Formats: sequence, C-alpha cells, structure tokens
Amino acid sequence: MARIPSAPGTSRSSSSSREEPRTARPTRSIRTLPATALRLLMAMLLTAFSLVVTAPAASADVQEGTGHRTTPGQPYGGQDREHDWVGSYIVGGQQVFCVQFALKAPDSDEQYQPGDELLTKWGDPIPEDIAANISYLLLRHGDTQDADEAAALAHLLHSWTAAPRTPADLDPSLPFDRIGYDVDMQFDKLPDGAKEAVDRLRTDAEANRGPWTAEVTAPEEQQTIGEASEWSVSVTNAAGTGVPNVPITLSAEGADVGSEPITTGEDGTATFAVTPTGEEPSVTASLSAPAPRPYVQDPVTADTQRVVSTGGEQELTASASGTAKTAPGAVAVTKVDADTGEGIAGVPLRITGEDRESPATGDDGEPLTGEDGRPAVVTTEGDRGAAEIENLRTPQQICIVEVSPPNGYADAFDPDNPPSACGEVTAGETLTLTIDNKPDEVPKVIPAGHADAVVAQGATTTSTPVGALAGMGGLAALVAAAAGFAVHRRQSGF
Repeated sequence: MARIPSAPGTSRSSSSSREEPRTARPTRSIRTLPATALRLLMAMLLTAFSLVVTAPAASADVQEGTGHRTTPGQPYGGQDREHDWVGSYIVGGQQVFCVQFALKAPDSDEQYQPGDELLTKWGDPIPEDIAANISYLLLRHGDTQDADEAAALAHLLHSWTAAPRTPADLDPSLPFDRIGYDVDMQFDKLPDGAKEAVDRLRTDAEANRGPWTAEVTAPEEQQTIGEASEWSVSVTNAAGTGVPNVPITLSAEGADVGSEPITTGEDGTATFAVTPTGEEPSVTASLSAPAPRPYVQDPVTADTQRVVSTGGEQELTASASGTAKTAPGAVAVTKVDADTGEGIAGVPLRITGEDRESPATGDDGEPLTGEDGRPAVVTTEGDRGAAEIENLRTPQQICIVEVSPPNGYADAFDPDNPPSACGEVTAGETLTLTIDNKPDEVPKVIPAGHADAVVAQGATTTSTPVGALAGMGGLAALVAAAAGFAVHRRQSGF
C-alpha cells in the first residue's frame, strides 16, 4: 500500500514509515495518516469550520418603503447625484420615516435606541406649531401605503427639520452633514399627486394638530338596567373643533358596550349604545393622540438618518359614569266574592309597602301617596272587580289593603286586620294579586217579635199565604152551612 505524502512544510522524519500489513483491508483510513499530518489536517478542518461559523453577516441593504425616486438628486459634497428617495424606509420590518437629510439611509437591520426631543439638523429647537404638525402627521399618516402621501410626508419632515437657514446652506460643495434641504427644488421634482398631497397634509396638520381633548358624555336621565341608551364621545383639537376619523376603543364597568371600536364622525363625535348591568354604569374611551412634541430614535451607528416614526403619539383617555335602575313593574289586583269568585266593583284598595302602613315607591323613587299624605288608593272596576297600579320601583314588596268593605260583605271585614294580599314586584313584570270576601249571611227563620226582620230581608212575594187560604176555606164552610139551615126552615114552615 502506498504511503500518504506528508503535508507541505513537514519533514520526512516526522512521518510514519510503517506500512499497513499485507492482510489489511485495501481501503484507506484516516488512521493511516502520519501523526503530524493528521494533526495538521485536523487544524485545517477546525480553521475552516471556524471561518464558516464566525464570519460576520454582510450588512443588510437599505430597504426603501413607500414613496418616489425623484431626479436629479440634490448635489452635495461637490458631486452630482442621480436621484433622491423621498418616502419611507423599512427597518426591522416596520415602516419608518427619517430626518437629517443627506445622512446615509438606514438599512433594514439598523438598530435604534430611544432618543431625545426632535431638533432641526442645525440643533435648533423646532417651533411648537411645527412640532405639533409633525406629531399629528406621524400619528395619522405614518402607516400610509400611498406613494404620493408617503413622499409628501417625507418632504414635509425634511422641509421642517433641514430647511436652509440662509442660501449658504445649499452650497453644493458642503458635505452631507452640513447641506440643507432644497425645499423648492425638491418640491418641483415631486409628481403632481405628491404635490397635491403636500398641500393636503399641511392643511390637515394645521387644522387638527394637538393637543387633543377627549370627553365622554352620559345621558342626563337615569337609565334602566338591561335597556340600551345612547352615550357619546367627542375629540377636539387645539382649536377646540372636532377631529374626524379618530379610532376609539371603549371599555366599561357595570355596563356592556360591545367589543368593536368606534370612529368619530365629521364633527369629531361618535355615539354608541350602553346597556347598564348595574346601578352605576361607567365608560372609558381610549385613543391615540399626537404628543405635544415628536421624539426620535437614534441609530447605534453614526451618520445615519434618525427615525421619527415611533414618536409623535400618546395615549389619551376619558371617562364618564351614569346611574341606572331596574325596569319598573306593575300590580294587577282583583276583588272577588269568596263563594262565587265573581268580581266586586267599587271597592277602595290602598297601595302600601310590606308593613301595610307605609306607601309603596314609584319608579321615580317617590312614595305613592294621595292628597291626604297617606298611601294612595285605587278602586276596583268592571265585572272582574279589577284595578292596576303601574310604574312601580323594582324590586320591592307590595301589599294591597282593603280600605272599607263593599255592601253585603261587612261581617267578614275586620278594620284592625282588613283583607289584603302581598307579593314582590320584579323588573318588567306584573304581579297578580287577589283579595276575596265572604258575603254576609241572610237569616232563614224570623224570630218571634221581630216582624221588622221581614223588611230587613227585603223579601217580596206575589202568592197567597197558606194560612190565609185555610181561613178562607173555613169561612166558606160556615157560609154554606148557614145557607142550608135557612133553606130547611123555609121548607119546614118555621
């Protein structure tokens, strides 16, 4: 078997001169390598593996987002440029907008850290109205997918943060970190749609910039548990006028407002339904509002444009509460004859609480009383002897107490414990009660010496009494006998 040559740079004496026995397998193995060559081979393999594992990844490319390339580019550093990118970038998978014109654009893996308040490229504070404009536009249009709108937003950001202080700031020989943004030249290069968007966004920002104010309004009247009522929320801008198209998230305690977000209308107001589940419903509206001043995030590496997409918004909340009660209830009561079940009309009944003394409570929370200050009285009517009391506060215990007995029912009436019926009135329901009375008993035998009892019974008869008939019969017999005797005397000659 032939020897494996020594690795380059090793002496022959350091290699093994022994051959494998003739009986060995004809295939070669790494074990047949001389020791020095084996060590060298292993070192080469480890080095190659290390290079593969630890080789730094290539820097990510700049990823342009939404916007326009405009030509020619603005020259600086003594060099002409083919084009400018006016729009957003994609950094970390998110759409961002940048300031610091002419610094290098961020690549897609650029790392950013929370920064400070946004200043101009020259390190000067940004006026409050311009700062509010930037915050508003980042909030309302920072996620736009419209190329004209994105280009307009980028143009406005550079115009407000890197505009030249004097014509000298536009000297094309200036380096990237000292050149100003040529506002007029850059605007002229924009497509017509982007130019229109510049004017529209600027007008929108000046009309609706912050600080915003939010207010939730509950109904003035008391609500009913389980029944929806209309509430509203309004968002106003720094000028005190309504801001349209603001998404709002609602949450509630003691009420149900659903799970869908709402949006303000053209007047900055949105209405929504609230269904109370308790006596003190409250609603909170949450929305994103423009911060008073925008903030930036600085890149870890130097000379890179600064991201402003994460600044420019703050959480704004507003709350309101109301009152609610259960739905009113009613009582339907009938007064009937205990023997026949027929209704008795004209019976006065008093409406009281559970103690049979105090007045019941109406749905408005006021006691139900009459002109005399005592619990109110209703009177039964019709063939059913019925009366109904509506708009009662629920839940509550109600008693209906008879005031005085109807004619013919006085014997069973105890003024110290008058007939009554009680029950609980519940929300939205009608409690049905019945009060019965036994009629007075009528005597069947007239006691001696009480002829006036016949009058009291009020009995009327149209037939002849049996005793009278017997008397009249006897009288007829006597008359007949006398007549017979007279006839006999005439016949006898007496």
